[in-house]
Amino acid sequence: MNAEKATFAAGCFWHVELAFSEVKGVVSTRVGYTGGAMARPSYQQVCSDETGHAEAVEVMFDSAAVSYGKLVEVFFSIHDPTQLNRQGPDVGTQYRSAVFYHTEGQKETALKAKAEWEKKTGKNAVTEIVKAGAFYPAEEYHQKYLMKRGKKTC
Repeated sequence: MNAEKATFAAGCFWHVELAFSEVKGVVSTRVGYTGGAMARPSYQQVCSDETGHAEAVEVMFDSAAVSYGKLVEVFFSIHDPTQLNRQGPDVGTQYRSAVFYHTEGQKETALKAKAEWEKKTGKNAVTEIVKAGAFYPAEEYHQKYLMKRGKKTC
């Protein structure tokens, strides 16, 4: 197995985690917080919209079974990347659209995919493509939240 890590933010992390967990080649997922300055924030702190963190999903995948490019395609298909700091009724910077890249190759792939999405749709994506930093796992009750409840949407 060729284990690699990818990190995405696309609104409520419950929905994002569910979508990636269903991709063949994804080994594991966990929800958490990244992109901000506060160490080990709580859900309540992130929801205050003052930590700078986004609700995100860390995806471990087997690159022999699924490409990073495919994961980025999934990312662009599961949310509206034109909405600034929100997804549907969820509003705040913690719900922003972002790809947190772990390698220069991931950065190049994400930038190319964003440009292709914009060309295909004729819309401007507000998706941030930024270097991954510290990832703080969310509280246990958030992990696999929708799967534990047999739900397919938030």
